Amino acid sequence: MPGRTDVARFPEVREPLLNLRSALGRNKRLIPSPFDVPEMPDLPVSTDLADLPDVSEVETVRHFTRLSSLNYGIENGMYPLGSCTMKYNPKIAEAASASLRSVHPADPAAMSHVLECLALLQKYLGEICGMDACSLWPAAGAHGELTGMMVIRRAVDMKGEPRTKVLIPDTAHGTNPASCTIAGFATESIPSGGDGFLTASILKEHLGPDVAALMITNPNTLGIFEREIREIAGLLHDNGSYLYMDGANLNALLGVARPGDMGVDCMHVNLHKTFATPHGGGGPGSGPVLVKSGLARHLPLPLIKEGESGSYTLSWDGPESIGMVHSCLGNVGVCIRALAYILSLGPVGLPEVAQAACINAGYLKSRLSGLYDLPYRTPTLHEFVLSDRLQKENGITTMDIAKSLMDFGFYPPTIYFPLVVQGALMIEPTETEPLEELDRFVNAMEEIAETSRTNPEELHGAPRTTPVSRVDEVWAARNIVLTWSKRES
Repeated sequence: MPGRTDVARFPEVREPLLNLRSALGRNKRLIPSPFDVPEMPDLPVSTDLADLPDVSEVETVRHFTRLSSLNYGIENGMYPLGSCTMKYNPKIAEAASASLRSVHPADPAAMSHVLECLALLQKYLGEICGMDACSLWPAAGAHGELTGMMVIRRAVDMKGEPRTKVLIPDTAHGTNPASCTIAGFATESIPSGGDGFLTASILKEHLGPDVAALMITNPNTLGIFEREIREIAGLLHDNGSYLYMDGANLNALLGVARPGDMGVDCMHVNLHKTFATPHGGGGPGSGPVLVKSGLARHLPLPLIKEGESGSYTLSWDGPESIGMVHSCLGNVGVCIRALAYILSLGPVGLPEVAQAACINAGYLKSRLSGLYDLPYRTPTLHEFVLSDRLQKENGITTMDIAKSLMDFGFYPPTIYFPLVVQGALMIEPTETEPLEELDRFVNAMEEIAETSRTNPEELHGAPRTTPVSRVDEVWAARNIVLTWSKRES
């Protein structure tokens, strides 16, 4: 297939484990004689050493270098993951974060400077989102969701109200129900309207005295803006309920519209998505929570406070706070990256982020909607959802399409989500991709669509150019092997 990744890039044989390369005597340990380190007779020494492979330094370095070359990253090509926003991380922000390497947490002057930067980030996030107070401590998006719902839980409890339920539209992010459950709420899924967004009339049918909040994603997972959100907020407030907004898709609104102006009471933001800080690899991430003034006293501890002398410290004075949710400052590098990103773009550049994200997604949707089924015709913003309905006529599924994209050098889009679309392909190019990369993606999708008509069997075997071809993922998940032993080899 033209445009596919060069097969010769990958070795025919998978990179073996270092344990399998091991051979007695390969690692020549040169110890000076006589031994120039004084003996420590009282120091406990274990004779049961780990069964480490016996390999030389150069073999070890080459092994991990070869493995690293097989990783796919944003420097290799586009990540069209819907709702995950895998975008390029500006190197100026990386450099700003690296400057913290010389800061010691026991140095009050240095830490005051760091806390001043974090306070500035809280201020800017509040201005961008139209909210009154902010906590940077949640370590990821789902952790931010949980923290926000814990804040609402505390507010409800302090009012003495028997509100136990949170309403969640069927177009919300998949982690929302779990976050509510851990915070002590029961959840109820409510349907979106026929155009892919929640209507006020549908919400009315589910409101009652037991509803603590509505947890809505805006724009939702279809990429559609919740156009009745102001009316929805009014209904909730009249009912004594809160409006929580999952802000993971804030890059579609950045600098253009503010959730606080829409009636949102509480929300979280993914710094490791919207604000172009590293995402993936297990973290650290950052999912700050922002609230209106009525909920501010319940935010997590500690609080960042400015003293009379102008120095910044951490305060633990918050009797109505939910307490600690994370060991603070563990993800400070991510926060500094986000601050550098905001400062480098400024009030002019931030709206351009949202505009470019929406333009890029709209371009891809217009190019692909004739080749693949577009289940919702409602205008979308930063992402959109296709389905495999047209390809299924020839036995091709969403999984076949996603695996085939890997042969063209692309990371697959989010698949089979949101659940409101059968065989979903959720695509988000982000604002950082140039036209040439968008066209390369379109060309790949065009060729896959054509092959699904003319030679569908070829797609069932994809990918063919990756180090590992298609596996039975259900079997692999149930028979996972994470450790090596001599018996297994």
